Amino acid sequence: MKKILSILLVLTIVFMLVACGAQGASTKKGDSDLSYVKGNGKLVIGYTDYAPMNYTDESGTFTGFDTELAILTCKKLGLEPQFVEINWDTKEVELNAKSIDCIWNGLTINDERKAAMEITRPYVKNAQVVLVKEGTAYEGTASLIDKAVAAEQGSAGEDVIQGDDNLKQASYVPKTLQTECLMEVKAGTADAAVLDLTLAKTMTGKGTNYEDIKIVDYLAEEDYGVAFRKGSDICAEVNKIFDEFLADGTMDKLAEKYGLELAD
Repeated sequence: MKKILSILLVLTIVFMLVACGAQGASTKKGDSDLSYVKGNGKLVIGYTDYAPMNYTDESGTFTGFDTELAILTCKKLGLEPQFVEINWDTKEVELNAKSIDCIWNGLTINDERKAAMEITRPYVKNAQVVLVKEGTAYEGTASLIDKAVAAEQGSAGEDVIQGDDNLKQASYVPKTLQTECLMEVKAGTADAAVLDLTLAKTMTGKGTNYEDIKIVDYLAEEDYGVAFRKGSDICAEVNKIFDEFLADGTMDKLAEKYGLELAD
């Protein structure tokens, strides 16, 4: 009899622990991310140095399309923007650890990221492009088989390289920043780079430090979005603000200023 009572007591305790655990999980799931950031009074924005989205200009001013858009959005939310430079390769880890509250830095929207994070409506168009030095012979990605090709680690450019039958046969050179990829091409330590069109247009051509580097191919079209923690209610609020900025012309003015094309 005592043995039966002991077993029943253990089962009762286990049931209570499971119930408490389920209740705790439910509470956690129902937490408001918006309330969390409002309680802190700020939105911590993860970014990398990436012109024309977030960068420091020649006068030493931190600026960019995403920088200005984030500041305007935070004003609407009643929050102070706090920009924190991150390692792009660990961006999702930092987001989930609450080191940052969002990734606002020309983030390409794809199914894998949508499954892991809450991402806004598309707001800027982009593409992945191949860049080489002037005078380099290029006839499609087959030209780069067995050549050194640079891209930012963890970027859409890296995905393109891994998904292209010819580029998979190149020697991949992973870099921390897209600007470092341009340096590799300029120095001749990489034969080509696969980068975002938005950055490539800003950083190359007449009057830039990379006048001798040119775009020779367009490989993939894509859209940018702002990423928040999965299930975050901040995302819906930001979408509403984006709609307001589209309606009043704010988005168009910023896009024109930075030479970008808005998403459909």
